[in-house]
Amino acid sequence: MRHIAIIGSGPAGYYSAEAAQKKFGEEVAVDIIDRLPVPFGLIRTGVAPDHQSIKAVSRRYEKTNLGDNVRFVGNVTVGEDISVAELQSLYDAVVLATGAPHDRPLDIPGSDLPGVIGSAAFVGWYNGHPDFRDLDPPLDARSVAIIGNGNVALDVARILAKTEEEFTGSDIVGHALDGLKASKVEKIVFLGRRGPHQIAMTPKELGELGHLARARPVIEAGDFPDEGDDAMLEPGIRKSVTHLRHFQIAAADAHHKPIEIIFDFFAMPVAMEGDGRVEKLIVERTALDKDLRSIGTGERYALDCQMVISCIGYRTPPIEGVPYEHGRGRFANSEGRILPGLYCVGWARRGPSGTIGTNKPDGFAIIEAVAEDIGSGGRKEGRAGLDRLLEDRGVETVTFRDWKKIEEAEIARARDGSPREKFTDIADMIAALS
Repeated sequence: MRHIAIIGSGPAGYYSAEAAQKKFGEEVAVDIIDRLPVPFGLIRTGVAPDHQSIKAVSRRYEKTNLGDNVRFVGNVTVGEDISVAELQSLYDAVVLATGAPHDRPLDIPGSDLPGVIGSAAFVGWYNGHPDFRDLDPPLDARSVAIIGNGNVALDVARILAKTEEEFTGSDIVGHALDGLKASKVEKIVFLGRRGPHQIAMTPKELGELGHLARARPVIEAGDFPDEGDDAMLEPGIRKSVTHLRHFQIAAADAHHKPIEIIFDFFAMPVAMEGDGRVEKLIVERTALDKDLRSIGTGERYALDCQMVISCIGYRTPPIEGVPYEHGRGRFANSEGRILPGLYCVGWARRGPSGTIGTNKPDGFAIIEAVAEDIGSGGRKEGRAGLDRLLEDRGVETVTFRDWKKIEEAEIARARDGSPREKFTDIADMIAALS
């Protein structure tokens, strides 16, 4: 029997567990360990609450848990309740699928001012992550700057701009919906170092901005290259640029909408200023060199804003005893191998890149590496040893059956038009089990 521990219950973790089932059949026992009492990681607390069709992928992960050889072990913090070294002594393979839940730091003067928030924190706040339930973002801000030109930046802007009615069918948590209903935001500005042809926003998500009830996208015509140059773009980017061009043309017809979502291209934040909270973002104009890299021009201007949300990427938190690449914000690895018997997968392996689906081939590839390395297993204790150790330490674990009870309670407490009202406190999750 092969014993495999997977740390993290997001997409990378579940795709790896599914791959182990298919590769080894009944000759494997997989424990998916997570520090929260609830599974699915990024699907639950990262995907936007108004993108329920994407969240539906969790049903696939549920099927993985229905077999006897895969189980969920929630409410266990690796590095506190148990060490990686201890897990290695119990399992033939330990796979780190911890994702990249921490914000990449925005290293400019003034970035520590109140009102400057990372996207992991803001997204966690409106998605009900226990770590960020008390964030209390300053929604009295009239103007908000969003640093970044990717899909996370899009999610943040869309959530800020939507009306209460537009959240019908979403699972945005109650405290966030209440805060957004009282929001004073009138202007949202995207800051991107490069231009429309280098945008990282995907067409489907970008197109949603054109259908918001009270918000209109605004783009300067002068920011666009010649329209004929669009033909040279990769198809996905070309569709996104087509959306941007349409926004620019249609802006005049949407003047009645009170919230502006402004695309400020060729703009690099260099400092933040404010007395007691952020009040201004100092921005430097950029240009593209021959390699399409952004370079500062020396021209600077001040952007008035009372909240800044940094959407510049994420990093994987280090774990004691695991080699780590600080420059890249991920575990040091060679094609997923870290040390003998220790592996990483998903964002913890490659950094925060790709879509949810990208994790499927990644998970299957790492199990191929595990199969090559461990053979038929090394007669280790696996889950029996884990259970004994955690019981001795008084750690109250949560099973997948327990999670279904938590989910039932969340569904029962949902407001009208919402699929669930998430618990945002771990103690409340545990209390729901009784």
